[in-house]
Amino acid sequence: MADSSMVFTVEKKCPLCGEVTRVTKTKSRLVVVKTDWDFCTHYRDFNPYYYVPWVCEKCGYAADEKHFTTEMPANHKKTLKEFLDKRHVEFKYSLERYMPDVVAAYKLSIFYEEMLNTSEAYRAGLYLKLAWVYRLAEDDENERTYLTRALESYEDSLYKERYPLGTLTDTMVMYLVGAISFELGDVEKAAQYLGRMVNDNDIRTSDPKLMDRIKDLWTEVREQRAAEQTVQAKKNPAGAAKPDAASEKRASK
Repeated sequence: MADSSMVFTVEKKCPLCGEVTRVTKTKSRLVVVKTDWDFCTHYRDFNPYYYVPWVCEKCGYAADEKHFTTEMPANHKKTLKEFLDKRHVEFKYSLERYMPDVVAAYKLSIFYEEMLNTSEAYRAGLYLKLAWVYRLAEDDENERTYLTRALESYEDSLYKERYPLGTLTDTMVMYLVGAISFELGDVEKAAQYLGRMVNDNDIRTSDPKLMDRIKDLWTEVREQRAAEQTVQAKKNPAGAAKPDAASEKRASK
């Protein structure tokens, strides 16, 4: 969804090639319509997720604003320059983005992060935002693909990485695993993660807003699980007689 009144061009120095490139920033006057359990925010008449990855129009490097404006480690520069010196990545700058360029920008940024084997949690965030792009475009298949990748990376991060990672806490990641699982229809996994958190007094004290969200989603999960159990019970009534082994053997002859 493009709207030139909501975006503007700025010039930034690329952390990889050192050249000045044009990138698009979004204005702050956005009207929120609703927010999904996994924090995908729906805005009125605009989609800021289109502009999350910045792409250097000179060398093709792509990253979100925070990483694009942060000094890149020397070993990362060496790896990416060796890769890009042998290739030409063409990405033409445009103030407004449309779906093909949005997807290309995300996939470029994800590709570079995977190549550098950076934080699982950071990559998970990119997968999740791309899933939101597809969700708002009503592309269910691709949304599920990237939700699944985000889920796997967040779970790997919980086991492999030490928190906090920037502003991201392990509590938030556990919530996200539960929320993404719920979005994917895996009520049992959502219950597994949220159930660990809903009575945690430490979370209640340190992050009361997140605890409110945990409790609200926990209620949704329990209701959904109860509904699924009711449906299952109707399909398999408790009083239905089960054939004994001898009967099953005779029936198979």
